[in-house]
Amino acid sequence: MTSVFQAHTDVAPLLSTTPTHADLAALYSATHWSLYDMPALLDSRVDIEWLAHMSHTRTIQRFGHTMQLFAPVYLSNLCYNQCTYCGFSMEHEYPRKTLSMAEFQLELGILHRHGFRHVLLLTGEAPGSVDADYIAEAIHVAKKTFDSVGVEVQPLSQPDYEMLIQAGADSLTLYQETYHKQTYLKHHLRGKKRRQDWRLTAVESGATAGFYRINLGALLGLYDWRYEALCLGYHLTQLQQRYQAVQFGVSFPRIQGMFGEYTVEYPVSDSDLVRLIATFRLVFPDISITLSTREPAQLRDDLIPLGITTMSAASKTNPGGYSGHDTETQFDISDERSVQCIDAVLRDNGYCPVYTDWS
Repeated sequence: MTSVFQAHTDVAPLLSTTPTHADLAALYSATHWSLYDMPALLDSRVDIEWLAHMSHTRTIQRFGHTMQLFAPVYLSNLCYNQCTYCGFSMEHEYPRKTLSMAEFQLELGILHRHGFRHVLLLTGEAPGSVDADYIAEAIHVAKKTFDSVGVEVQPLSQPDYEMLIQAGADSLTLYQETYHKQTYLKHHLRGKKRRQDWRLTAVESGATAGFYRINLGALLGLYDWRYEALCLGYHLTQLQQRYQAVQFGVSFPRIQGMFGEYTVEYPVSDSDLVRLIATFRLVFPDISITLSTREPAQLRDDLIPLGITTMSAASKTNPGGYSGHDTETQFDISDERSVQCIDAVLRDNGYCPVYTDWS
């Protein structure tokens, strides 16, 4: 399979175009924005207050004052890849942990008591040990008590994705990390993840298999954030055209601290993140936009009205984290507030927290 994105990777020339006064006036007077407006919308000359206001208005029109809440559950920190920016990378020397089904059920029980009915299952990428059969078993267990079960695991084949759907999975999250080919090879040194084409086509394998919700994104900090945004926009557009029954969403995770050391080469500021969220809301008004606990509490609160539709809460990024296992995390959490605290913040701001994903 060849990815629909392959023909649209050269977006760099678009970043060298400076919007004129006429371009800005056209943006401000428009009522609809397209993919071709993205370079201008991402430009720092566009008033960020206007962007934030328009994004808020569009989000309320489409989604009302609701906020989906979910919890991630890490099944394993075992990984067969060497990636420069990840705490699970294979060269890090610490004890690895893969949950037994009994341990997994303990994690689920804690989250269920907190009110969650929507969980996202994650793993390191170790297909020889944490394979599709293991993941399918975990999904089957989770579906006994949870209404919605998503997966964020290694790229799989279409038959393997079909098996996960049969077990009860309803959503797929798969980040491309970076769309820039040279940067991708620079940061993915060993393992199957070094194959960027496999990661790109896996999204389409998931859509063909029958996932009706798919979440995309790039890991911000590996390369120029505007380049990543444009590539993500093109990728999303092509996927929407080919898979019209699928509900697509995006996330904008920024690199956080982890086991080992990594220096962010392309920092993304808070205002850059606001510009990203608002731009995608204007260009893609119907997509979900997810915000994780990677971001600090105050920033998460500030971003709530600016286009976000889905948030994680009280997250742990290590296997067994909810039940007290002292295992290594994938990355550091910045917002450590309880579910009850985040629920209260949402309600105080006029939002209705939704713990079950009925979409």
